[in-house]
Amino acid sequence: METLYIGLLGLGTVGSGVMNTLEMNRREIEADLGCRLRIKRALVKDVREYGHLQIPADLQLTENIRDILDDDEIQIMVEVMGGITPAKEFILEALAKGKSVVSANKDLISLHGPEIVATAVRNRADFMCEASVGGGIPILLPLQKSLKANRIRAIVGIINGTTNYILSEMTDKNMSYQDALAAAQEQGYAEADPTSDVGGWDAARKIAILSSIGFHANVTTDDVQVEGIEAVSQQDIQFATEFGYVIKLLAVAEQHESGVTAAVYPAFVSKEHPLAAVRGAYNAVYVVGNAVDDVMFYGKGAGSYPTASAVLGDVMEIAHHLQRGTTGQNPWLAEDNPATVLDPAELENSYYIRMIVDNAPGVLADISRVFAEDGVSIKTMWQRGNLEATAEIVMVVYPAAGRQVARVSEALKQLSCVRRVASLIRVYEEIPNADR
Repeated sequence: METLYIGLLGLGTVGSGVMNTLEMNRREIEADLGCRLRIKRALVKDVREYGHLQIPADLQLTENIRDILDDDEIQIMVEVMGGITPAKEFILEALAKGKSVVSANKDLISLHGPEIVATAVRNRADFMCEASVGGGIPILLPLQKSLKANRIRAIVGIINGTTNYILSEMTDKNMSYQDALAAAQEQGYAEADPTSDVGGWDAARKIAILSSIGFHANVTTDDVQVEGIEAVSQQDIQFATEFGYVIKLLAVAEQHESGVTAAVYPAFVSKEHPLAAVRGAYNAVYVVGNAVDDVMFYGKGAGSYPTASAVLGDVMEIAHHLQRGTTGQNPWLAEDNPATVLDPAELENSYYIRMIVDNAPGVLADISRVFAEDGVSIKTMWQRGNLEATAEIVMVVYPAAGRQVARVSEALKQLSCVRRVASLIRVYEEIPNADR
């Protein structure tokens, strides 16, 4: 039986998961492929640090990338080391040598995906990266294949497990943001420096990749408008619950006639929407196509074994291509096809606005006048005057352009009766399926 050899870059959480999953499911994997699959070499920083792992006898650890790049027996390289440099250089050289590559590196792909894919095609090699977006959730290949008969209208994701865990804890256990963040760190869902997650940047990288594939145009992280969850308070969580919503950090990409928009932001999501049921560290990607309508992909978005599942799925897909001689024939990103990116602030959304004001006559009239002057209509309003000198006013406005609502917010801050605009959060509403 033929043996297909793999070079593995990185033997940390994901790399060890790939190694262990291959050993655990070797019988099923090799029965599907009709050949043996072996990790021949794994690149690590210091071989002495991996004595605690159960390394297969035929797997050689190395600290020299040349042992993998210059080995003609290795046909597939798996990159799970992370970072931009030197991962990019290693991947490009492997592709130039005709080796196919699997990567889980969202940072690299969201910035340099088109260049990498073009290099793969020029050298008749494959580049696949299912694990870069949703961990174990299959989404990139379905966008490329199962849904390719559709014009994708929207991709909406809960694609960061850390923030979803934090918001779920705030909702289910009435925790403050700081306490929920501490719980996420204790459980290992959040890093000591959680900025990339709670600031929305991790989700921004993933939605850039999803947008590029779903809309057939290159969207980079720089094209994504980003807002994190740091300002979401327990008061906002309670109001959302009272009004029939949950708050989620959404990554939203939409395709319009004149271009695409991509943004990450906390939003009120109706409890009736499928995304509202995604709890804890789970992820989901909700896709709207003009033929399929709406479908949702759900599962664990991170972790050693879920991510390894996606990586090995890509390895097996490439193995089939190698057997058929069809590698390098799926240019799913084009180097010369930049997206026309629209400003999300021009799109209309409903908004939830919470403010602290003087508890005095005439305040509502002054506030209403500010909204009317910018043409923003108030849908519902609540006032709570349980404090002696101040009151809390909460409004939900009818859909208006984000730029309009931002102007209203600034004007409200100038009113002497407004102590503070405490929250300004979008209310998520789907764009209509205009193609049908």
